[in-house]
Amino acid sequence: MLKVGFIGAGTVGTALAVRLSSKGYQVVAVFSRNHTSAENLARSIKNCHVFNDSQNVADTAELVFITTSDDAIAQVASQVKWHGGQSVVHCSGADSTEILQPAKKSGAHVGVFHPLQTFASAKQAMENIPGSTFALEAEEPLLDILKNMATALDGHWIELKGSDKVVYHAAAVIACNYVVTLVKLATDLWQTFSIPPQQATQALLPLLRGTISNIETVGIPQCLTGPIARGDSGTIKKHLSALEVVAPTVLSTYRELGLQTIPIALAKGRINEQQAEELKAILGKP
Repeated sequence: MLKVGFIGAGTVGTALAVRLSSKGYQVVAVFSRNHTSAENLARSIKNCHVFNDSQNVADTAELVFITTSDDAIAQVASQVKWHGGQSVVHCSGADSTEILQPAKKSGAHVGVFHPLQTFASAKQAMENIPGSTFALEAEEPLLDILKNMATALDGHWIELKGSDKVVYHAAAVIACNYVVTLVKLATDLWQTFSIPPQQATQALLPLLRGTISNIETVGIPQCLTGPIARGDSGTIKKHLSALEVVAPTVLSTYRELGLQTIPIALAKGRINEQQAEELKAILGKP
């Protein structure tokens, strides 16, 4: 089994290290600018040693994960002296293996191992990893090693080209981060009728869970519900009028999301082309 090391002991690094160790991988070395984080990670893994610099990790491990912040990956890759046959992997969603060129020039195999998951804390990250998809970029023999790691972590994998990474990551941001933004917009609207944000969030969570469940079990486009799915132009007009009064800054977002929803409603088959055109006219910029 390969000796694995981690440069960076934040949320992603800690979660991956502990999970890989639990699946039988030898996680033997860790370094982090935050020494406490490195110590906490090492305490969770048998025979894992904390080092005082990145070079010691590279000298000890055969496969090194660079799990620093994205902006620091290239700097680490350029400062460490790598050796031929070694494997160096980063976990950025938006960056390709290009930022690991210094390691590749030294004869190391380079790759990307990005967990498509939201990690708010190390504990929550460890709980969320099983079932997640990992976006991989590497050449053989490292690619096969990363595929096996994803499978060992009870996950799935997809293989991406370097040129795919930015669009892949943008899609992840839309599906994850912007859902948070949408919920925030919704809870702000509830404050206009005097329901505080925490209570509003709790009230909306079952609706969100039901939506996710419908996406999973029924699929898109059939899971779409609501006034656009029904072709209910009267309700959309009422929404626009009300938002113009109580939350005019939300109007442009509501209009654009509505316009993007019309093709889904058409694909579901609940509205016809005439209804779609009527909805486009209502939701178009005034």
